[in-house]
Amino acid sequence: MSIKLLHFADVHIGMENYGRVDSRTGISSRVMDLLRRLNEIIAFAEENDADLAIFAGDAFKTRSPNPTFQREFARRIRRLADQCPVVLLVGNHDIPTMTGKASTVEIFETLGVDNVYVGSQPRVFWIETKAGPVQVGTMPYPVRQRLLADINTRGMNLNTLDELLREQVGVIINDLAQQVQQYPDIPAILTGHFTVQGAKLSSERGVMLGRDVAVLTSTVADPAWDYVALGHIHYHQDMNAAAYPPVVYSGSIERIDFGEEKDPKGFCWVEIERGATNYEFIEVAARPFVTIRADVRGHTDPMSEILNQIRRYDVRDSVVRVIIKATPEVEPKLTDRDITNALEGCAYIAAIQRDIEHPVRARLGVENVEGLSAVELLDMYLRKNDLDDERIQVLTEYAEDLIYNENLNGRK
Repeated sequence: MSIKLLHFADVHIGMENYGRVDSRTGISSRVMDLLRRLNEIIAFAEENDADLAIFAGDAFKTRSPNPTFQREFARRIRRLADQCPVVLLVGNHDIPTMTGKASTVEIFETLGVDNVYVGSQPRVFWIETKAGPVQVGTMPYPVRQRLLADINTRGMNLNTLDELLREQVGVIINDLAQQVQQYPDIPAILTGHFTVQGAKLSSERGVMLGRDVAVLTSTVADPAWDYVALGHIHYHQDMNAAAYPPVVYSGSIERIDFGEEKDPKGFCWVEIERGATNYEFIEVAARPFVTIRADVRGHTDPMSEILNQIRRYDVRDSVVRVIIKATPEVEPKLTDRDITNALEGCAYIAAIQRDIEHPVRARLGVENVEGLSAVELLDMYLRKNDLDDERIQVLTEYAEDLIYNENLNGRK
């Protein structure tokens, strides 16, 4: 008989990008998005009679969430715990800055909440589920200062320290694997909150705290485990695809910014059996993010072109940004009010961004380029190196996304 596991992570309650505060509740509309996704996940667990739930870390945006956010998270965990045992792993956003202070989820352990297990330390939990016993090894976010506290690191460079930390994490995970192997017939799950080397990132770089160290896939892909439930990376992926055990990031449950515009969001539904685990990714109804690009250079009626581009997209209930390429001659004809009216029905207008192209000579450095944007300079450089138009467009659009999100993070 298989054990039905719900695996989710990286809720980040408190993320308020592109939201408005509801004057009645005092809660941001974006926080409400996160809470709705939690409701959706818990409803799935109830409808499908989950035997076990693992939350792989990062309940809140900050290490000191306000009481309202704590209340809303606790309500939902209590409801999930009524369905099945719940393991709450401590992520980097849950860890206090000072030793001795409580993590954001420690209150569940302190109050002895039934059916809730808090993974604040590396350990193995023996959990009785409706479908039978299961072993769950927990590896919370590896804090550099704590893991290296008893080691003389004076004079070591960062690369050496990273390698030392990687080795320390490997020792701990190997010890957990040895513990579960004492009961080889009982299914075993490892849950961790850290980066596995080679993992594809989306935009969580802006919400990570501290310097990350990448753990090798071979460290966690131990056959002692039947499933490795990971958090910390927001993009869903299996780091041990086509091999056993699955080493899976469930990904975050909502989009944070435009760096995650095209990323599916959801959780993993897993059937655990000793030596024969299967899982599927279940997508949730995350808030859509939409980028609309309009190139009106040389257009005599630029607004018609921009409005035509907008009509091609379904912007209902979406977070939207509009990026307009224009020349100085065209710019006076652009009206933000008409663009805003055309976006009626969207959840939030993140930006109406004007990328104005200033004419310069073909060679860089011949004319003064101080007034050019970084994207314009990149475009010039690529054309000077004879790249085709399609590749230039892909690279410049990617650069625009990076610059936009970097500016956003800088304003936080």
